[in-house]
Amino acid sequence: MQVNIAKWLILIGIGIIFLGGVFWLLTKMGLPLGNLPGDLRLQKEKCTIYFPIITSIVLSIILTIAINLIFWIFRK
Repeated sequence: MQVNIAKWLILIGIGIIFLGGVFWLLTKMGLPLGNLPGDLRLQKEKCTIYFPIITSIVLSIILTIAINLIFWIFRK
C-alpha cells in the first residue's frame, strides 16, 4: 500500500510542476491570470488580502473541459 501512495504523490508533484509551468507560460504570453476584472484585492497599511474569484472560475472551466476531453479520449 505504501508504494502505491508514493507513486501517487510523485505523480501529483509532477502534475503540480507541470501546471505551474503552464500558468507561467500563459502569463508570459499576456494572459493576465490573477489580474482579471473581478479579482478582489483589499489593501490596508500592513495587510493585503487577495481573492482571485474570476481567475478561479476561469481556471475551473478550463480544467473541467480538459479533464472531460481526456476521459472522452480514453473511453474510446
